[in-house]
Amino acid sequence: MDAFYQFIKNINQVVWGLPMILLLLGTHAFYTIKLRFVQRFTFLGIRLSVKKDDTGEGDVSSFASLATILAATLGTGNIIGISTAVALGGPGAIFWCWITGIFGMATSYAECYLSIRFRKKTANGNYVGGPMYVLEQGLHSKSLAIIFSLCTLAASFGVGCTTQANSITTTTSATWNLSPSTVGFITAIVCGLVIVGGVKSISTVCTRLVPAMGLFYIVSCFIILIINRSFLLQAIRLIVSSAFTSHAATGGFIGSTIIIAARQGVAKGLFTNEAGLGSAAIAAASAKTEDPSRQALVSMTATFWDTVIMCAVTGLVIVSNLLHFPDSIAGLSNAELTTAAFAVIPFGKVLLSFSLIAFAIATLIGWSFFGESAAYYLFGDKGIQIYKIFYIVMIYIGAVLSLDLVWELSDLVNAIMAFPNLIALLLLYKLVPKYSKKT
Repeated sequence: MDAFYQFIKNINQVVWGLPMILLLLGTHAFYTIKLRFVQRFTFLGIRLSVKKDDTGEGDVSSFASLATILAATLGTGNIIGISTAVALGGPGAIFWCWITGIFGMATSYAECYLSIRFRKKTANGNYVGGPMYVLEQGLHSKSLAIIFSLCTLAASFGVGCTTQANSITTTTSATWNLSPSTVGFITAIVCGLVIVGGVKSISTVCTRLVPAMGLFYIVSCFIILIINRSFLLQAIRLIVSSAFTSHAATGGFIGSTIIIAARQGVAKGLFTNEAGLGSAAIAAASAKTEDPSRQALVSMTATFWDTVIMCAVTGLVIVSNLLHFPDSIAGLSNAELTTAAFAVIPFGKVLLSFSLIAFAIATLIGWSFFGESAAYYLFGDKGIQIYKIFYIVMIYIGAVLSLDLVWELSDLVNAIMAFPNLIALLLLYKLVPKYSKKT
């Protein structure tokens, strides 16, 4: 097993090397230019997300669709992933993660637009969409559509399910010494009650959970930043300078090269906001809208909230804390730099634990819908119920297992998912118009 783990890890070092970085950032840059920096409409997209619009056909509101995307993306990657990125890639990884988010918004707009354009209505009246339908109907490649759907299924059980469940039990065991088996069983039951209700049940819970957990985490981070305010400018300068220069290990930071910082930042950026992965497009297709451009703009803001805001804030919290309290990470793992930062405030560890649990539960619920959509594409209605049962069981299994291998496999599956989706985006670019306020 150790040999297989190392084998997958070596593959990821190649897959997530320079070619994938160039493909991702190249696609992000291409659509940013083609759409004439659609990111400038971010605040309009935010306003539209909370504006009621029942004029079009679909299953859920624009905000519910956005909340489902955020539920899946605002996961432990925003906390643990950023901590690991800084530990392995240095402070510069935060810059590359942030850049991935800024430019990735244009890619998110494009993939959500195409998903809504090629979505279809099922026999029971629900709307389904996503890259699998874009690949089949737009690119006329059934084989790539099947590959994408299979990878989505695998990702839902990996990054969307078992890793999140394991994060919950790891947190509850460390903070309150609770039994992983008991916590895993409770988590499976709670999430299962939501999942069995389908897209409308999932979106309803997400519209309540996502804003509350996001606000709670941001407020906690700002308290830490106030404590570290004397080191904020230095932290920002270090993040930017480290992105373009190799540096030796100093203080609480390990040494890093530019390519390692970029690899960690881009990989964690994709892992957290999923721009280019195609998962957000699945949720966008269920929104009530008669204008794909409008909903694409709304869905695009998920990347803004997830990476441009949440990941950047987490990164600043970590780096400013390392500058202020360099000895605070002594004896901690790569994934615990955020834990060290939260330790400076009263009950900080408990606050972070609650945030991790809420984020993980939201991801469990959001990713179940992505996997369900893939199961429907591959097997039709008969596959959905089997998928839901298996997914709920996997929540429990993930809660009680050691998942180092699953994390590495998840990174590999993400890359395989991203590849056909990015190819479709690049080949179908003529079908994606630039956004106009008149649309």
